[in-house]
Amino acid sequence: MRKYELIAPCHFGMEAVLKREIVDLGYDITEVSDGRITFFGDEEALCRANIFLRTAERILVKVGSFRAESFEELFQGTRAIPWEEYIPEDGKFWVAKAASVKSRLFSPSDIQSIMKKAMVERLKDAYHIGWFPEEGAAYPVRVFLMKDQVTVALDSTGESLHKRGYRKLVAQAPIAENLAAALIMLTPWNEGRILVDPFCGSGTIPIEAAMMAANMAPGMKRGFTAEAWQQVVGKGIWQEARQEAQELVDLSVKPDIQGYDIDDKMVSISRENAKLAGVDSLIHFQRRGVEQLSHAKKYGFLITNPPYGERLHDKENMPALYRTIGERFRELDSWSMFLISAYENAEKEIGRKADKNRKIYNGMMKAYYYQFLGPKPPRSKG
Repeated sequence: MRKYELIAPCHFGMEAVLKREIVDLGYDITEVSDGRITFFGDEEALCRANIFLRTAERILVKVGSFRAESFEELFQGTRAIPWEEYIPEDGKFWVAKAASVKSRLFSPSDIQSIMKKAMVERLKDAYHIGWFPEEGAAYPVRVFLMKDQVTVALDSTGESLHKRGYRKLVAQAPIAENLAAALIMLTPWNEGRILVDPFCGSGTIPIEAAMMAANMAPGMKRGFTAEAWQQVVGKGIWQEARQEAQELVDLSVKPDIQGYDIDDKMVSISRENAKLAGVDSLIHFQRRGVEQLSHAKKYGFLITNPPYGERLHDKENMPALYRTIGERFRELDSWSMFLISAYENAEKEIGRKADKNRKIYNGMMKAYYYQFLGPKPPRSKG
């Protein structure tokens, strides 16, 4: 099988979680940088990474890298890439995204335009034609310039990996599925411990937890751009990866996962999304305000994404809301709480300094993941 250098972008602050996922899948990491992990893998790795990785944004196939301080160097560097090894004569190809940091070339539209021209020139020579119909499979290109070093890659994923296919209905300020998965994976939670999200919104955190409990691969029910790339990866390899994912699913597990929301409509949306994900039997959703939060069981987990007060009319409600969160948490004997928030007075109003916190970008918004750790449960005898 052909070997590739694959790039997996992720949320800033989640690199360690994604690195662990990739290593667990059996692949060798070549580089860890802000918001991306690079690793080696074959055609099978490309398929499995798309289907199995919970915290990645997408899987890119690196096709070249070079230095460019001028548009002429960008053109020649792009033209030197063997595009004909990836893109067939009828392929539809374009530079979908260009990003530049600390580089002389910084205009995304100019970078995209020049690279497209260079790709056309290379493929003209390769296929001995002067015009491309571009009616076949899609080959979106992504380019990243860092200190004049250009990295060029094909996007094998298409729609971002956070779109698992189950969330047809969303809350007003939803958390991305891959970020929700990463937040859970940053905790010691496992399917034998209770998990409650008291601000469940459209159900993303409980659904991601249930999928983990059932060993359900996040990408097994969706499609990917690279499924049409006949020159890069065979259809049979995709089928094998999906078959592997299907065989690993275990819906006989009985986790205690609960999602609460004060809005009846959100509870209904959560239930519908869980049903679409195939995990509705593993989660209990109910209408309940945070002031009613209580539980008889010990050693549970609160993992949640409460309101931040980013909308002006919500700001005045934040101190009371976070004080209530703190009060209810103190009543939960021996529980741990993991809470992501951009509200600057979160710890003050909760009434306790977090044992750990981690800076995370939720979209473009800087937030903190506050970790309030409870005691570990006693080891079972036997």
